[in-house]
Amino acid sequence: MANTFFLVALLVVFHFSMPTFSKKLTTIVTDQSALLTLKHHVIQNPENVLSTNWSISIPVCNWISVSCGSKHQRVTALDLTGLGLVGTLPPHLGNLSFLSLLYLTNNSFHGRLPVQLSKLRRLKYLNLGNNSFSGEIPLWLGALTELRRLYLYGNNFNSSIPLSLGYLPKLERLSLYENQISGSIPSSIFNISSLQLIDLRNNMLSGYIPSVPRDLLSLELINFNFNNLTGHIPKDMFDHLPNLKGLDLSGNLLSGNIPNSLCEIPIEIGKLTLLEQFDCGINNFTGTIPPQIGDLKNLEILDLGLNNIGGPIPPAIFNISTLSMIDLTFNQLSGHLPSNMGLSLPNLEELYLGGNHLVGLLGNLSGSLMEFSADGCNIRGNIPSEIGNLSSLINIMLSNNKLTGSIPTTIGGLKKLQSASLSENKLEGPIPSELCHLNNLAFLYLTSNKLSGSIPSCLGNLISLRELLLGTNMFSSSIHSTLTQLKDLLVLNLSSNSLSGPLPIDIGKWKVATSMDLSSNQFSSDIPTGIAELKDLTYFSLSNNKITGFIPESFGELLSLEHLDLSRNNLSGEIPKSLVKLLYLSYFNVSFNRLQGEIPSGGLFGNYSMESFQGNGALCGAPQLHLPSCEPKSPENSKARTRLVIYVVLPIASTLLVATLIFIILQNTKRKNKLQTQEEMLPLGSWRRVSYHELHQATDGFSESKLLDEDMVAHLSDFGIAKLLCDDDSIIQTMTMATIGYMAPESGTEGIISTKVITDSHLELKCTCLWRKSRGSEREVNSVASGDKEDGGEKPENFQRVEQVNHDFEDKEKKDFRKVKPIGENFTKPSEVDRVEVAASEWDRKGDPFHLKRKVLEADKAKQEVEIRSESSTEEFGRPSPELSKTRWDAETNEAKKTLNLGKKIGMQIIGNEQEALDEMRMLVLQEK
Repeated sequence: MANTFFLVALLVVFHFSMPTFSKKLTTIVTDQSALLTLKHHVIQNPENVLSTNWSISIPVCNWISVSCGSKHQRVTALDLTGLGLVGTLPPHLGNLSFLSLLYLTNNSFHGRLPVQLSKLRRLKYLNLGNNSFSGEIPLWLGALTELRRLYLYGNNFNSSIPLSLGYLPKLERLSLYENQISGSIPSSIFNISSLQLIDLRNNMLSGYIPSVPRDLLSLELINFNFNNLTGHIPKDMFDHLPNLKGLDLSGNLLSGNIPNSLCEIPIEIGKLTLLEQFDCGINNFTGTIPPQIGDLKNLEILDLGLNNIGGPIPPAIFNISTLSMIDLTFNQLSGHLPSNMGLSLPNLEELYLGGNHLVGLLGNLSGSLMEFSADGCNIRGNIPSEIGNLSSLINIMLSNNKLTGSIPTTIGGLKKLQSASLSENKLEGPIPSELCHLNNLAFLYLTSNKLSGSIPSCLGNLISLRELLLGTNMFSSSIHSTLTQLKDLLVLNLSSNSLSGPLPIDIGKWKVATSMDLSSNQFSSDIPTGIAELKDLTYFSLSNNKITGFIPESFGELLSLEHLDLSRNNLSGEIPKSLVKLLYLSYFNVSFNRLQGEIPSGGLFGNYSMESFQGNGALCGAPQLHLPSCEPKSPENSKARTRLVIYVVLPIASTLLVATLIFIILQNTKRKNKLQTQEEMLPLGSWRRVSYHELHQATDGFSESKLLDEDMVAHLSDFGIAKLLCDDDSIIQTMTMATIGYMAPESGTEGIISTKVITDSHLELKCTCLWRKSRGSEREVNSVASGDKEDGGEKPENFQRVEQVNHDFEDKEKKDFRKVKPIGENFTKPSEVDRVEVAASEWDRKGDPFHLKRKVLEADKAKQEVEIRSESSTEEFGRPSPELSKTRWDAETNEAKKTLNLGKKIGMQIIGNEQEALDEMRMLVLQEK
């Protein structure tokens, strides 16, 4: 009490001892001078109000933001709210002796308040909120006895609340919130009978809540939230505050080493019958909720969240029809939820029950409900289909319960729904397509359930989605391309599902995404290059998939990245050096891939442990990572390799390319100019000897009937084509030997089975037989073979007879030729050795050499005729050339002679008597001469 009198005396002395301007004669000129001084103390005037309007050429009372009294024509109000002014307050403002209102709200004035402002004894309204004033709250404010409203909120005032403020007898509103005020709450504040509002929230106040010594009939709101107050709520507080409407004590430390009975919510709270807001959340209150709280018939807001209150929820609470918000979150409440809690609360908009130990099912809820939270309340059963009737619902939070069944399709009726959290339950089945009708949905949390099926493609139509969390479910299929239409998506979690297929190629459309978790799936594509478009990405995980390819260099452009996990995939190549630019990358993991090469150095790579790189057999790096050191690369060698490639390898490669092209062109030209194609030749195998006895027996004494019948039809299907007899088999070429019958000319010296052999052989054998049946004599045949001819190059008479025979059977030959289907498209010219195979076979009989000669000449002549007819034919087979030139005739007859001689030699070699072959060759030469 003594201190109080001392302070009052000090204020009186301070007030009258200071020199004042009031003793001097003041006029409107004095006010003008004070305001011009203020103008000069303003260093920034964004709207130029003061610089363009505050001028001596304009009367002061006409200045913007200035008001004058009608009686004295003096400045009575100065309101500079929200002009963005920067500067300090000059002491000359104390000369505005008639000033009753000073509003400087929402500017950037700084510094201390000048003490000269204490002379404004007519001042009733002082609002300095939302500036940058600092220092102590002035003691001299207690001298402004006419003050009704004092707003100093949103500044940097420190120290404690001066006791002098308790002696402002007319003060109605005291607002000091959001400063750095410390110390305790002065008890003198509760001596101001006119007080209506006390707002001291968001400071650093400590100590106990002072008791209320007298009735404060005008006090309606007390807000002490978010300080460091301790102790308990005084019981007498509720006895002297009959008209209190709002009490907010949340965010303090109202506990301590005091009896539990003093920490309980007093039952006297029921006396606050006009109370509209009761907020004691975020404290350490214990005990139970008193049932008397049901007597607060005007209560609109009840906040007891984040305490240690236990017991059941009093049913009386749900009888307060005026309630619009109930917050009982994170207490120790137990018991059942009332099944009819929504019927008696027609105005309830917000209901928060999460973090308690409640049981039971979801019952009827108020149709006006906008926010409903019951996370972690042990709620069981299905989500009732009636939930679709909550047409005003904006947010629903039912995560971490024991809900079963499926998501009801009636959820599509919640047209205003913006957030739905059903995570950590036991929900099953697919996501209902009706969910895609919620066009205002921004947050969808369905993680840790048993949901299955594919992710609905229609979710891509919910363009309001900001966060989509579907992780730890049983979703399959792939990411539908429509999801990339969510251009404003911030968070995407599809982890721990069975999703497969490629990553979206247009992943870059999620440009504003900050977090993306696609881990523990079966994605199997390369990382899309569009990842570089996600400039705001801070968290990215693709771990435990089947991702292939390289780590894109473009990851180095994601400068905001803090978490990158690419572990347990099939990535190959090197770790990009560009990742050293990621200065915020605190977590990096590429373990268990197929990466190789040197681990980058620099940036944050020195902070990563070996766990980030293990499971990559070809990586090398610093010793602390327990990896093999990398072989140093010589810059000179690298430059030498580059020069080698440029000056040596490239010219050689170019030359080879040009040469190859020239060779190909020449080869093509050569092939076009070739008249016939030569087949590949391999060395002959060892021929099997065939005895005369075997040939004689097989042909029944060389009977013509065994070879051709009267209609010239062959009885040997292959016409003597050699049976493939050789020790070394080949699928390309064979070593041939004549079998029983006639050896085809094409199968002679080279041992090659031609695809054109059958038809030629057919004709040759027929021609041989025809010649033998013809009326020609041995002399005529010998004449043809020896090259006899008429003068003038005309064909001899004997050859004309041969031509006539050919004409006789030409038609027959055409018909028979069709019976033997040629394997090739054209006939192949016979070789020299082929022409004497008959001679070789006949020679084995040891018969008359002249008789054998006749047969050889017959075969040779027939062969020549076939060649001539084949070369001369155009459209039809077998038509002879009209004329045969003398040159051609000489060439053909000479060829026959050579063939005869060669055949004799080969024939003797076949039977193994070389000397006899030589003697016989000499005899033939003499006879031919």
